[in-house]
Amino acid sequence: MPTGVAIRDPRQQLFDAAERILLRDGPSALTSRAVTTEAGCAKGVLHRHFTDFDDFLAELVRDRIAQVDDLAATLKESAGAGTVLGNLTAALNSVFDGVAVAVVGLVIFRDELRTRLRVDRPTGIPLMTEMAAMIAGYLEAERAVGRVAADAEVEVLAPTLIGAAHLLFADRGAPAPDKAAVRGVVVTVVGNSLSQ
Repeated sequence: MPTGVAIRDPRQQLFDAAERILLRDGPSALTSRAVTTEAGCAKGVLHRHFTDFDDFLAELVRDRIAQVDDLAATLKESAGAGTVLGNLTAALNSVFDGVAVAVVGLVIFRDELRTRLRVDRPTGIPLMTEMAAMIAGYLEAERAVGRVAADAEVEVLAPTLIGAAHLLFADRGAPAPDKAAVRGVVVTVVGNSLSQ
């Protein structure tokens, strides 16, 4: 690899490379050498920006969590507009892209990564926990405007919906489920909790 060549945004370039590897080859193929080779940079670039490979992976997961947090804010703002079922279906299709499913696999696959992420997230599976919080926040907002029943147990509905959706999307080798399948899960899990 040539040295002395400036990289515009090395962290993002490395994250993008890691995501391509996850999508193509799965968590077991993710190594520091594989990432730097995929990114087209020297291995030292990764170690200049991260203390070690598990630090890199933890930051990759945190970057993905930040994306979920952004989606959560947008979803919550949609309360009262469109339909609850439509909003949830769109959110699940958005949040469960191939990379998110692969990142969940990575978190489950690497013990050291989970240990590092436990510093800020003491319970649950990182990324899945934030997805469930996104759904719970949205359902609470819809409850506040009267479109979700006052007695709906959003703390139970949200992780149930995320778990069921994850099972739909989890097979990396199969095509993503169609919108009707995702909507069917949404209807089954939250349909009886709607006020309208």
